[in-house]
Amino acid sequence: MPELSRGAPSVGASPLDAHFFGWKRFVATTAVVLAILFFPFTPSDRQRDITPNLLFSLVSVPALLLTLSAVFHWATRRSLGSAQTLLVSLAVASVAGVVSIMGFWAVQTWLHLPRASGQPVTYPLAIRIGVIFGLFICAIWALAFMYPFATEDARRRALEAEKLKLEADRLRTAGELARLRAQLEPHFLLNTLNAIAGLVTQDPGEARRLLACLGDLLRDALHDADEMQTLGEEIAWLRRYAEILESRHAGTLRFQWDIADRAAQVLMPRLLLQPLVENAVKHGALRRQGGGQVVVRATLREAGGGAQRRLVCTVEDNGPGMPAKPLRSGAFGLHAVRRRLELKYTDAGLQIDSSPDGTRCIVELPCLTTPPRPATRATPEMA
Repeated sequence: MPELSRGAPSVGASPLDAHFFGWKRFVATTAVVLAILFFPFTPSDRQRDITPNLLFSLVSVPALLLTLSAVFHWATRRSLGSAQTLLVSLAVASVAGVVSIMGFWAVQTWLHLPRASGQPVTYPLAIRIGVIFGLFICAIWALAFMYPFATEDARRRALEAEKLKLEADRLRTAGELARLRAQLEPHFLLNTLNAIAGLVTQDPGEARRLLACLGDLLRDALHDADEMQTLGEEIAWLRRYAEILESRHAGTLRFQWDIADRAAQVLMPRLLLQPLVENAVKHGALRRQGGGQVVVRATLREAGGGAQRRLVCTVEDNGPGMPAKPLRSGAFGLHAVRRRLELKYTDAGLQIDSSPDGTRCIVELPCLTTPPRPATRATPEMA
């Protein structure tokens, strides 16, 4: 028997309704028991007078069913375990069956009613028949009342466990996304302030203009908004960020933008591309002698077979490429992008292609215009 829920089976039911588990089921179970007890199995069964036994059954069967239901609710209120509840129910059924049989035979003797078997009543016989009768009613009661209740209870527990698991996954994902973003925003801020610091003595007017531009960036990046934003908003933010970098490295850095109009309304995680742009500038374009370039592209890729379209964002530089050795332990940008993709999607990826002619980072996302549910499992990144 599965572990039973504590408390009443239903909310809002009266105590009497709770004991019966519903009137319809109680009446139907009583009718089934009577049909089993009085079904004529032999020709002699059709000829004998069943009136005394029928009267006994009409009284004892409902009383036993009600008693067993009351015992069950008493056991749940006392927080008894499944095994203890089963033992108490069997004991009560046996005692109630013996009391019913002995009471019935006492009434038969007092009223001088004929007995079906004609044999004298003895205490061992009464006890034996009473225990069998009580256990039989207990078995019927368990099938009619306890089995559906236990099945529903197990289903409800499974649904609650699944709901709790999903909620835990959602909270864990939201917490990690918040942590990644909390790391990213100071990271971006410090690097941008360093870029402006070089202009304070060289061109104070330009430094003031860029500080105002930085204020606009911080207003968009640090306010409490949804984790998702459209690609158009992301690109508008990146253009202001690129303006600061181009001014700081005038003559040695330029940006090129190639954004498909149809892709502007696709949703993506906020500040997802910023670390890729920063890496392309710092570790790529600025290391190209004679001037470096960063190209930001975004397009929609049609998928065959009725599959969902994909948003493909590319950040490319013409620097010397990435070294063959593993990334340094303090590198944060690529890790943040990769981990945010894993947490937000089940079918997104980050691909990095590097050569002596430059580095290309490709982010591929499902084409969504409504926020996706956080992924409950991480998927392997693209090759």
